[in-house]
Amino acid sequence: MHKNITSFQNPLIKQIVLLQDKSRERRKLGLFIIEGMREISLAIKGGYLMKTLLFCSEIISEEEVFTLKESANSETEFIEISSEIYEKLAYRGSTEGVLAIAHTKDLNISKLVISAPLNDRSQSGAEGLLILIAEAPEKPGNIGALLRTADAAKVDAVIIANPKTDMYNPNIIRSSVGCLFTNKVATGSTSEIISFLKENNINIYCAALQASLPYHTCDFKKSTAIVVGTEATGLSDEWLQNSTQNIIIPMQGEIDSMNVSVAAGILIFEAKRQRGF
Repeated sequence: MHKNITSFQNPLIKQIVLLQDKSRERRKLGLFIIEGMREISLAIKGGYLMKTLLFCSEIISEEEVFTLKESANSETEFIEISSEIYEKLAYRGSTEGVLAIAHTKDLNISKLVISAPLNDRSQSGAEGLLILIAEAPEKPGNIGALLRTADAAKVDAVIIANPKTDMYNPNIIRSSVGCLFTNKVATGSTSEIISFLKENNINIYCAALQASLPYHTCDFKKSTAIVVGTEATGLSDEWLQNSTQNIIIPMQGEIDSMNVSVAAGILIFEAKRQRGF
């Protein structure tokens, strides 16, 4: 048998609301909220441990609940909630009737392990790493779109430098449609990330207007980090001073910038094209 919650005053329901709204609460407890069957399934597949799964039997089928019980870790508690409570907690109207409280992972760059040949193509006979880096992206929607692009290109890692929000913000999870869990993700300061790249012999290609070459003229087959900044301010000087080569997407319109996730997609898929994708 599982528990059943029907009261908005239940302490667990109050805690879920706090975890949805407050990054401080997520950091303090090391917990975050996932909504939706696909996102929860991807998180489990990505090695995230579920603390609690809450489901509304008026929306989700017994078979789907059973599937989640089969795939979740054995310590996961399953709790049935009323449709009124589910509607209060769920962000999306058309959703599958399931929410999870999951344990966060330590995403610090020091924990990032990338297992791929670190030699260049001529020595190893294989392409090097391909990493997407974004410095200080402010909008969760942009971070989500970057994660979707990274998943589509199957990059080796996504690194967020100087993040403005924690990566377990519900808006990031939602806009990434679960790609937060399908990518290797890390965060750190610009200095920490540059040190990591240099230690691993990864070339740094910064999207910038200054001293740039057209992106399609560069060789991205060796271990490569594509680095993008915000549309408003671009990349910090520290990136530009440590860049292997600055790159630019030639534009023919009236403005000289485009959405960061669009630019990242163009650059990442050029690297994939060069590698025979």
